[in-house]
Amino acid sequence: MTDLRALRLYARTRAAPATLAVLAATALGAAWAAQRLSVIVLAPLFAAGVVGTGLFTHSAELERGAVRPWWPRRLAHLLLATALAAMLLALAVPGRFDAYGASAMARNVIGSTGVAAASAVVIGARLSWLPMMVCTAVTSLLGATDPADGGVAAAWAWQFRPEDDVRAWLTALAIFGCGASLHACRGTRPDNGG
Repeated sequence: MTDLRALRLYARTRAAPATLAVLAATALGAAWAAQRLSVIVLAPLFAAGVVGTGLFTHSAELERGAVRPWWPRRLAHLLLATALAAMLLALAVPGRFDAYGASAMARNVIGSTGVAAASAVVIGARLSWLPMMVCTAVTSLLGATDPADGGVAAAWAWQFRPEDDVRAWLTALAIFGCGASLHACRGTRPDNGG
């Protein structure tokens, strides 16, 4: 099998065309609603859910029994999807408005996708969006969304922080690093029911 055919087959088994289409639609929706803080939080949350769901595999048993290790493919897939989502959504909100712009959007995509990747390992790809949604809801309900808050809130409420907040960036990058490493090493948990 040629490398191109193998790549196309891999992309089809991971629903890559549908993932790309939904990411593009998310970017268009984010561009339309770009003047609101909620889009900086909700669009990355949605994109992370799309990327996390795209980590589903129909052939978990084949991956575990493969001659070549699958971790480079899983890592490359996750990095490419995350980079694409971050780029598309960052382009959707160019410029700055109240310190929430392209950089905050990219940071939130990166961190949210890290949570989704780790969740795909623990609970399966089909529900990988759920922990990040719960985390976002709890953070919002606890009122830790005020950008004037500092200290610990700057780390655990990283999604709601201004784009120049270094602690928020470090938190998002650490979350992504952990989630990507876990997903690359372990793969997606097989989902029940197919």
